[in-house]
Amino acid sequence: MSDQLTSYNPSNGEAVGTVELTPAADLAAIVQRARVAQKKWRDVPVDEKVALISRASALVEQQAEQLAILLSKEMGKDINRSSGEVYSSATGAPAIAQQAQYALQAKKSHGTTIEYVSMGVVAVISPWNYPLMMAVNLMMPALIAGNTVVFKPSEETPLIAQAYIDLFNQVLPQDVVQIVHGGKEQGQALVDAGVNVVAFTGSQKAGKDIMKRASNTLTRLVMEMGGNDPMVVTADADISAAARFAVASSFENAGQMCISTERIYVDEKVANEFEQMVTAIASQYKIGPWDQAQVNIGPIINECQRNNVIAHIDDAIDKGARVLLGGKDHPDYFINPTVIADVTTDMKMEQEETFGPVVSISRYSELEDAIERANDSKYGLGAVVFAGVDAAKIARRLEAGMVGINGGVGGGGDAPWVGAKQSGFGFHGSAEGHRQFAQVKVIS
Repeated sequence: MSDQLTSYNPSNGEAVGTVELTPAADLAAIVQRARVAQKKWRDVPVDEKVALISRASALVEQQAEQLAILLSKEMGKDINRSSGEVYSSATGAPAIAQQAQYALQAKKSHGTTIEYVSMGVVAVISPWNYPLMMAVNLMMPALIAGNTVVFKPSEETPLIAQAYIDLFNQVLPQDVVQIVHGGKEQGQALVDAGVNVVAFTGSQKAGKDIMKRASNTLTRLVMEMGGNDPMVVTADADISAAARFAVASSFENAGQMCISTERIYVDEKVANEFEQMVTAIASQYKIGPWDQAQVNIGPIINECQRNNVIAHIDDAIDKGARVLLGGKDHPDYFINPTVIADVTTDMKMEQEETFGPVVSISRYSELEDAIERANDSKYGLGAVVFAGVDAAKIARRLEAGMVGINGGVGGGGDAPWVGAKQSGFGFHGSAEGHRQFAQVKVIS
């Protein structure tokens, strides 16, 4: 009998279901099957590839209600957020496929043709916090480029990933997309199995291990490795709007989001007003399991991560931070909505990604100091500035791949999802992002 991987409900610790654990020793054979399938898949006309993805996504949309419930049970986010993720995945996959089709068209100039051809086999390793959307963002351009995919979802959310791939495999040819289950051992075996590209979203620690392993074969990498996103609030900002954004961003998905606001620097002239507004807004949030009414902060994914959030809070309190809301006495599986002020540079909350429902506030007297602290991080995924006349000027000085002015990051249109510093290695989204899943070939 094969070993099983059990998925647990983070709201109560009860088992949701099991999938078959993939033996690490099987990864080489799985990648080889993908390589055989890729020889046929690369020659399928791109219009047909897009049509197949659209057909598969229609099946996902038909099963949206059941998938959303499964996602909520397994990951913990409330049903509205789960429904939004499922629907976005169903509609987003064909849209990304069409964008990639356009981006990967051959170009001709002065007797030379520039083509974007398939690489081979792409390993997609995705996180648990957005188990469908993150996977879709990486798999779709890989498939449209003519690659096959071996997909390893997080061991925290295997059930929703399996259900999604089962629907896709009702439409796609055999072995074009294969799913493998497990943790670190399976992920390492997949990277070592001779894939051509590793597309990864997850922790910096895992990303560094992938880079070391990929260096042996110079395997191409597309990686996003978290953030510790700052927010700068000036005295001439719309303080009410800044406070609403600060709480919403810090608490979204129970703070378990790579672009959650983690560090807020507010001008001391408006700090009292800002802190009062933030505390009043944060106090309206309710923790609880996904199926309770009006819940907007779900559980922390597992005990290890919950302990990490508590350690950050306790460290800040022990070093003199002011607790404006929450702070201690958190119920099992959850973290109470928490607001911490007077955070200093020696606190874990300043130096590391907390990844929980915590608003972390510091005051500044000089804007230069706020910018320096905002940039004093190994991470550089996102950053936000709420300001008046100098907003754009401040935004351009913040060291991040994506900066929001008086609002969130991410951009619109054909904007890529890109991190700076140690938050990103390669990027996805946009025409240039889609092309990272293809080999450039120049024919003269």
